[in-house]
Amino acid sequence: MTDADLLFTGGPILTMDAARTWASALAVRDGRIVAVGHREVHDLRGPRTEVVDLRGRLLLPGFQDAHIHAVMGGVELGQCDLTGTTDPREYLRRVAAHAAAHPDREWIVGGGWSMESFDGGVPTRALLDEIVPDRPVYLVNRDHHGAWANTRALEIAGITAATPDPDDGRIERDADGVPGGALQEGAMALVAAHLPPTTAEERLAGLLRAQDLLHSLGITAWQDAMLAGTDGYPDPSGAYLTAARDGLLTATVIGALWWARGRGAEQIDDLLDRRERLTTGRLRCSTVKIMQDGVAENFTAAMTSPYLDACGCATANSGISFVDPEALKGYVTALDALDFQVHFHALGDRAVREALNAVQAARAANGRRDTRPHLAHLQVVHPDDVPRFRALGATANIQPLWAAHEPQMDELTIPFLGPERAAWQYPFGDLLRSGAVLAAGSDWPVSSPDPLEGIHVAVNRVAPGADEKPFLPDQALDLTTALAAYTAGSAYVNHLDDTGTLAPGNKADLVVLDRDPYENPPEAISETRVAMTYTSGTRVYASPDA
Repeated sequence: MTDADLLFTGGPILTMDAARTWASALAVRDGRIVAVGHREVHDLRGPRTEVVDLRGRLLLPGFQDAHIHAVMGGVELGQCDLTGTTDPREYLRRVAAHAAAHPDREWIVGGGWSMESFDGGVPTRALLDEIVPDRPVYLVNRDHHGAWANTRALEIAGITAATPDPDDGRIERDADGVPGGALQEGAMALVAAHLPPTTAEERLAGLLRAQDLLHSLGITAWQDAMLAGTDGYPDPSGAYLTAARDGLLTATVIGALWWARGRGAEQIDDLLDRRERLTTGRLRCSTVKIMQDGVAENFTAAMTSPYLDACGCATANSGISFVDPEALKGYVTALDALDFQVHFHALGDRAVREALNAVQAARAANGRRDTRPHLAHLQVVHPDDVPRFRALGATANIQPLWAAHEPQMDELTIPFLGPERAAWQYPFGDLLRSGAVLAAGSDWPVSSPDPLEGIHVAVNRVAPGADEKPFLPDQALDLTTALAAYTAGSAYVNHLDDTGTLAPGNKADLVVLDRDPYENPPEAISETRVAMTYTSGTRVYASPDA
């Protein structure tokens, strides 16, 4: 029998197969797993086999992120970074420092600020004008559904008191109707259209920067949820295509082609062309992303009943459905018939229902096809719709890190949802108990891309390091289920059926943790780090003490 190239031994191995089988040895040859088991696997050891002593550390299938914006995140790492703080003074200090360090830049661009930092979640242009009065400044918030601009940026975009709100967004204004500097959803594009475009070189550098980071977090594959180029968003397609063709892409990437909200079924031919052009090597672009609504904090997530005001009374606003719900049924049916997977952004309970209705229409017209539609975010899910995921074969794509008490939740969301709807948030446990398939992602750079932080919240319903009561603890997952969502579940969504579990014949996409989290209390999960990451049997990351 031919010797193995790699032999892992000396620690627990969780295969993530249907039985959640445990093993103690795993062998790899030519980038694929050839044996999983116990002592018998050692027979594949030869004189040139590299033996990896796990030293009691846990070996798992590589993590997969089912909803991420990797190129965007990588590019933003090189811009004005406002992440990691909620102090408005620190934001301004960083903006001033970035502007001083880059006097040649026409625009000051970046982001990562939190809505909780400002009254009502809305910053003003006057704050930015004090530090950068002569150059335009444009800073997206951490969830990328809003932006903060200074006066110069608004002037360049021609935004005045007479400028109407776009159908899919809102210009925040002062009492006199004058734009105040905050732009919500589609209104962001009014300024974003004037930004200097990132170059192909900058986008490729951003992708490679992101890939290094994600490998260091144990991520071996991901679905990029926005290969856009319209609606005010940059298109990372070229970076992915270059990396895939030039052998620079060491992860496997599923690209979700953006559904342009201002167009209809006529864009499907363009999507077919892009699917063909953008599928090569480790890159596959067989998914279409439809953003059905916004976010709850700025009242653009689509709800089945109106938001409340600060006094607890119903308003006239129930959020925005970006795509007409009836038209959505036809679009999804047509895409499904062409073997496209549909990836929905569905955050409010009305958007979730509209997306499920569209999947139901496609199933009725086309029968069951292996297209694996999935709904991402799922912040508010009406209880009546929870069992529909299993019934329709729609995967629940969860972002666990958000299911915790924090100011954005407690101050900008719960009071405006009311107690009944607030209790419907992030119902991971209910979805699991109903038989839904769970996949998981981060939405980075909206939030941390670290799967272990997300797993920590999924299990504890408390943010890492926070001293808070658990958020709706009945919706918590056990550790194995949370790990499965980031491995087998996301591999299923990504149509990567030879990954996500450790079985002979599967690709050797692997992650070694620095400990066995099962040996520690659940509240210590976020202390776990990644020791080594492998894609197709090649080590792409090792920590200094690996």
